Amino acid sequence: MVPPGLSPHDGTTTEILAVEPIDVRTMMNAAAAGSATMGAVDGAPRVERRKRLTPAALAVANEKVRKAYSTVVISGVVRIVDFLLLTAVGLALYLAYVLPGTSGFSWQYAAAIIGVAACAVVSFQAAEIYDVQIFRGQLRQMTRMASSWAFVFLLFIGASFFAKLGDTISRVWLSAFFFVGLASLFAERVVLRALVRRWAREGRLDRRTIIVGSDQNGENLIRALKAQDDSDIQILGVFDDRNDSRALDTCAGQPKLGKIDDIVEFARRTRIDLVLFALPISAETRILDMLKKLWVLPVDIRLSAHTNKLRFRPRSYSYLGKVPTLDVFEQPITDWDMVLKSAFDRIVGAIILILLAPVMAIVALAIKLDSPGPVLFLQKRYGFNNERIDVFKFRSLFHDQADPLASKVVTKGDKRVTRVGRFIRKSSLDELPQLFNVVFKGNLSLVGPRPHAVQGKLQSRLFDEAVDGYFARHRVKPGITGWAQINGWRGEVDTDEKIQKRVEFDLYYIENWSVLFDLYILFKTPFALIKGENAY
Repeated sequence: MVPPGLSPHDGTTTEILAVEPIDVRTMMNAAAAGSATMGAVDGAPRVERRKRLTPAALAVANEKVRKAYSTVVISGVVRIVDFLLLTAVGLALYLAYVLPGTSGFSWQYAAAIIGVAACAVVSFQAAEIYDVQIFRGQLRQMTRMASSWAFVFLLFIGASFFAKLGDTISRVWLSAFFFVGLASLFAERVVLRALVRRWAREGRLDRRTIIVGSDQNGENLIRALKAQDDSDIQILGVFDDRNDSRALDTCAGQPKLGKIDDIVEFARRTRIDLVLFALPISAETRILDMLKKLWVLPVDIRLSAHTNKLRFRPRSYSYLGKVPTLDVFEQPITDWDMVLKSAFDRIVGAIILILLAPVMAIVALAIKLDSPGPVLFLQKRYGFNNERIDVFKFRSLFHDQADPLASKVVTKGDKRVTRVGRFIRKSSLDELPQLFNVVFKGNLSLVGPRPHAVQGKLQSRLFDEAVDGYFARHRVKPGITGWAQINGWRGEVDTDEKIQKRVEFDLYYIENWSVLFDLYILFKTPFALIKGENAY
């Protein structure tokens, strides 16, 4: 079988005509088919225990790792700072030198300042000054910046001549704008260089990478990655299933950390940004079998194509420095999308929290008067990348029958539920304290896959035993409401279809996320709650 986008040829050259993304449904079906062929012994349910890692893998996983900073966001912020800095310099010089000698504010100067600042950012971009690797240096960065800034001013002077603005724009102001602006840019870059070098030392700019394939291909790939100057690839080690002579215990100086089945557990314990396959294209069946296991991870997965036996079309590949790769899976909601979603969650969540504060106060009072015990309780749920998080909820069960792990599903007519609890569960008011998770803790989103209890079960099976690819829904932060909930998939889970549909709708949301999609789900949520279906 040949994975999507790969075509075998009779000759020695393999041509990549197109790389079609492997969709979520394909991987779920493939994983389900694989588990179905394995079956269970004597009808017993499959139980997935936490895997033990090798000592080498544990040593790496236990290292202290700092949160990563997106290089895309850093570059974008520097662009914005450059524009604002140059605008501020030009405006300050105008207010200090030009305006006192005139009768009023000149919009021609304002247009000139904004135009020069915008052109400067475009010119810097063309000179490749906004590459984070450039930020680490000094001479090359300053040289490119000075030449680009001079080019912008020559362009402005030429445009002013043809537009006959020579008598309108002060030459003294223009000269001061050039020199003060350049000095300000240099000062900004000195500070930026210090910050970037510190972040680099802390590992915040590194892409923590594991290599799949501990053989000659793996050695060649690792050497190619290490040979690059200013590379942001930090290789943690290699994984390989083979135990024969083809799988090396040490690959180009990197230790073998375990087998393919260990990668998921390894990625749960430490930050992994990239999984890079060093296997040949001819191993397509083996690669696809591995992808069935790894696609649930919130990481980029790429196939190395550094051999000269491959030819590419421009849209078919991406580069790690000079090493070509094929993108197989990409981490969802990254870079500016993550910034936008986080800001949306905090700002909109705070507004909703303020608006609903009176309602929450009334619910809290009703709970206190109805039965003894605390108003709030914490429940263990699955968060991003299977991290266990504490989620706030209004207490709906009698205090002496609290179930923080949700090991027993609440069913219709459940005697553990209080009178007030029955109402707030039916109306989902018990979920309102999760706004504290969104606004203050940041481990929940307003919209996303609902965080299921860590002991959530379908009859006697845990959810991940009932649905193959279940943990793929944890590739993003969970949410208070979601695409599955507004489509009626909420409440008690007592059939295979109910949990399968929830996962299917959650994965659709992950693959199609946008701010407008979040707004639509938030808008539809109250109408879905009014129906009150399946909630007990």
